[in-house]
Amino acid sequence: MSSKLKNFGLIGLGVIAGIAGSMQFEASAQKNTSPLPLEELRQLADVFGLIKTDYVEPVEDKKLLTEAISGMVASLDPHSAYLDKKAFKELREGTQGKFVGLGIEVGMEDGYVKVISPIEDSPAFKAGLKAGDLITRLDSTPVKGLTLDEAVKRMRGEPNTKITLTIARKDEDKPIIVTIVRQEIRVQSVKSKVIEPGYAWLRVAQFQEPTVDDLSKKIAAIYAQDPNLKGLVLDLRNDPGGVLPGAIGVSAAFLPKDVPVVSTNGQLPDSKQTFYARREFYTSSRMSTSDPLTKLPDAVKKVPMVVLVNTGSASASEIVAGALQDYKRATIMGTQTFGKGSVQTIRQLTADTAVKLTTARYYTPNGRSIQARGIVPDLLVDEYADGDGLNGLRLREADLQKHLHNDKDKDETARKIDEVEEEKQIAALEKKHKPLEFGSKDDFQLAQALNHLKGLPVQLAKAPKIESKKENTINEKKNGNGNGNGNGHSDKK
Repeated sequence: MSSKLKNFGLIGLGVIAGIAGSMQFEASAQKNTSPLPLEELRQLADVFGLIKTDYVEPVEDKKLLTEAISGMVASLDPHSAYLDKKAFKELREGTQGKFVGLGIEVGMEDGYVKVISPIEDSPAFKAGLKAGDLITRLDSTPVKGLTLDEAVKRMRGEPNTKITLTIARKDEDKPIIVTIVRQEIRVQSVKSKVIEPGYAWLRVAQFQEPTVDDLSKKIAAIYAQDPNLKGLVLDLRNDPGGVLPGAIGVSAAFLPKDVPVVSTNGQLPDSKQTFYARREFYTSSRMSTSDPLTKLPDAVKKVPMVVLVNTGSASASEIVAGALQDYKRATIMGTQTFGKGSVQTIRQLTADTAVKLTTARYYTPNGRSIQARGIVPDLLVDEYADGDGLNGLRLREADLQKHLHNDKDKDETARKIDEVEEEKQIAALEKKHKPLEFGSKDDFQLAQALNHLKGLPVQLAKAPKIESKKENTINEKKNGNGNGNGNGHSDKK
């Protein structure tokens, strides 16, 4: 395997099969060090023989063995998977911020493909797909019965080819049929703008290899336009994750040098690591040997900050939000994040295939486990003035079958909602909402973030969206409707 890919971390990259895992590349499969279960292996050989001799039609050996490997790995958790030639190629391409497809992060619900989030400016986004949509057919093929990987493979394809999706939407009585042309999706990692004098918006849509360089350039441009910045909003909403160095670098841009950003812990010795806000942890052989963060103005370390998150913020996004929250560097605002806090390691089997295996959990600098819980905002703010819209019913890690539990939270519980009644209310409200463009004048959460930075009142969520521990329950009154210590920090207890 190319040395350029070895040990290059990925977190929650949503372009392979919905919200994928945090990954590190290894050059070869780990050698087995425990005794083989001979009795069970004999049973596997017996079943293999029965299929070869008794099945209604001949089956190739390679197909049977490949499917056996795939099923064995997939039975572990939602993020472990066997990667065939095509999937492995797509995974490597995805780290560069481009792939051919529709441009959606997806999961599974009731046997259907559920849209977690359309990627901004993608064919799916332009076709009007929404978070919460259920894809029931891919061309003439029913989705029911397909695995998520199988469905994703069908949605992928060559550029400029068409696919027809049948969509079930909660607020529509009839199925929606939409034809989308596959395109090479280039995700713009970082966007920014000065919203008004003294206040800027910085969005990371996905963590890619160029993200730290792009972030540095965007921040420099902001300060060139407004050297007297009073407040900065870092927008991580609907960011499904990406490469680990990107998450560390974005955190390091706002934190003191050399502080711990995130740690991992698993069964293998090399899975027990701590990653620091230092150049060697956020640059790689694919990037410049220089440190892009040295070009940042000193003021960026102290400017008051709000970080916006929602249910679509996963993995790398959660690492950044968790680090900035633990150091009280920023106020976290929005809704509880997805909860993708496990590490997947890529063990290459052949030149073209690999296994993606969960090997560790991620922890914030204060030792909080992200897995199946996510980051609880300091200030709970809905997506709209009249409620959280479809965001309130979006799939989270804790909703996935066979999800890895949170080892730090022994009383872990999933969300409890009256789905029937809440879906009716949300469907009625959703008809009134225009498609939300993050960073626009109609962005309610961004407006609340600006209010917080200015010390003005913030409209908090009307009802709790999570079951959080007492120490995580924050209200605006305790924060004094302002920035706490004047440096963008919030008093959380």
